[in-house]
Amino acid sequence: MRRDTAQPVGGGAPSPEEIRRRNLAVLLRHVHRDGPLSRAILAERMGLNRSTILALTTDLVAAGLVTEELPGQTGKAGRPSLVVRPETERVYVVALDVGADRLAAARIGLGGAVLDRTEAARVGGAFDPDDVIAALATMAHTMIRRAAPGATCVGVGVAFCGMVREEDGVVRYGPNIGWVDVPFGADLTTALGIGLRVRVGNNANLGALAERERGVGADSADLIYLHGDVGIGGGIIMGGEVLGGEGGYGGEIGHMVVNPGGRPCACGSRGCLEAEAGELALIAVAGRTDPPGRMVVEAIVDAAARGDVRAREALHQVGEWLGYGVANLVNIFNPSMVVFGGVLREIYLAAAAQVRSRLAVNGLLAVRERVRLRTSALAADATLIGAAELAFADLFTDPLQTVTRGCTDSA
Repeated sequence: MRRDTAQPVGGGAPSPEEIRRRNLAVLLRHVHRDGPLSRAILAERMGLNRSTILALTTDLVAAGLVTEELPGQTGKAGRPSLVVRPETERVYVVALDVGADRLAAARIGLGGAVLDRTEAARVGGAFDPDDVIAALATMAHTMIRRAAPGATCVGVGVAFCGMVREEDGVVRYGPNIGWVDVPFGADLTTALGIGLRVRVGNNANLGALAERERGVGADSADLIYLHGDVGIGGGIIMGGEVLGGEGGYGGEIGHMVVNPGGRPCACGSRGCLEAEAGELALIAVAGRTDPPGRMVVEAIVDAAARGDVRAREALHQVGEWLGYGVANLVNIFNPSMVVFGGVLREIYLAAAAQVRSRLAVNGLLAVRERVRLRTSALAADATLIGAAELAFADLFTDPLQTVTRGCTDSA
């Protein structure tokens, strides 16, 4: 059971207003993360008395962030505790995803429900930033227009397939789409023109957060999420926190060299994990000429299942290199779980024997004996759900102020 309580702010004692603001945020975070909860459960989790919980929920109801209702039949004597439910349809964020082979957008409500979604395939190669920003702005405006009347957008988050400086949304390096030091967050904020700052994060880091919060890694404090599209990214969570490194660019798992002198990588090196075990490697070894994307990966997996020898050999080879990468990661980080997302989800399901065999050979017994290898429970929505969590950040800092200044106008 999670128990969040108010903590002192800064060096001195927090003011009553600071305590109230934090308690509102903590309560809202509980119902966002775990769904409808009774006042009694919230009081127990937060270490507060019921009268304080009543005052907090009254404020959140008045702001349109939650509703309260009687619970179902409990069979218990006495007055039942009201259930607090997030206003999923009324309060939402726009989540965007920039992959090397697709653009995607979703409207995700408070509580984590995907309310609307759209996706557009992209041909590989360099993307012009202005074109991508214009396309994303159009997709975001569509999401906002299709929201229920009176609904409020409280944030915009983007999952990006490259190295991102989160404080200002600058893309430092996107090797698979040709971007270097692009002021992506600021430019997209301007293009949207809805009065909300766009937050940008690395797609694999956000996928890891999504799987920990709402997916197969729920409540796991130490996990690694591997996200595959044209490249391979990694989100590493240790001790409950994303491992970012000195500049926030840690987790570039796809550029770990597993085969010196192997296939050339978009980063300029050779034999990187993404060059040997990624989507492009699978397509090449399988002898396909299809453009990259989930559909061709699924086609190769299907062909292998139907007995296509070359497709089977391709999955076997890619699975071997993926297994080397997993063994290295398990030896270094000792995670409780490794999660395969993006197209790696399909690749792992078809090549699990090779990955597990390589881990058994190259992984140290003490660190591999308890690790669980799992596929993403959120599938294609993992990075979008992670981007939504990023977009909700302001709401969980100051709920009342954030919902007041949210965007309600159609774009």
